[in-house]
Amino acid sequence: KSTAKKSTAKKSTAKKVGAAEAAEQTGATTVVAKKTPGTATAAKTAVPKARGTAADPGDLAVRPGEEPWTPQEVEEARGELQTEADRLRTEIDTSERSLQGMMRDSGDGAGDDEADTGSKNITREHELALAATAREVLTQTERALDRLDAGTYGLCENCGKPIGKARMQAFPRATLCVECKQKQERRY
Repeated sequence: KSTAKKSTAKKSTAKKVGAAEAAEQTGATTVVAKKTPGTATAAKTAVPKARGTAADPGDLAVRPGEEPWTPQEVEEARGELQTEADRLRTEIDTSERSLQGMMRDSGDGAGDDEADTGSKNITREHELALAATAREVLTQTERALDRLDAGTYGLCENCGKPIGKARMQAFPRATLCVECKQKQERRY
């Protein structure tokens, strides 16, 4: 039994070292899964390491058969994301000022009937929901800009494979490839 355990440990270590060497050669990071009962340790390459400066457009991920990103396409994506971020910041600011006004004017509700109070509550909840959604989309947009600068734009955050240039152009905030997104949606 002890010989079998030593042999298994050596194989596991060899796999980890091999994966680490492959990751080092390709510039990717290595992800090592924790051992849990009934599963083996898995090492796989994930997303390439982020670069400190903006990536060369030709280095951004594309699916096989797709043309590489051109500098104009990258700047168009960056401009679209930046415009969206600016619009969302303005929307959030407007929504927050509106909410402050509602809170200030709500008072004690003296003289309001139940319908007035209910209407005010619904309006306030609607504004809160709009602001929360805008904040979430702003976060996604800023993450997309960060990935664009890091050179990881267009890589699936789940499997590390290219998302696809066409999908990124249609939905610049995409973080998952179509396959991973479909799997995620089936879970919910």
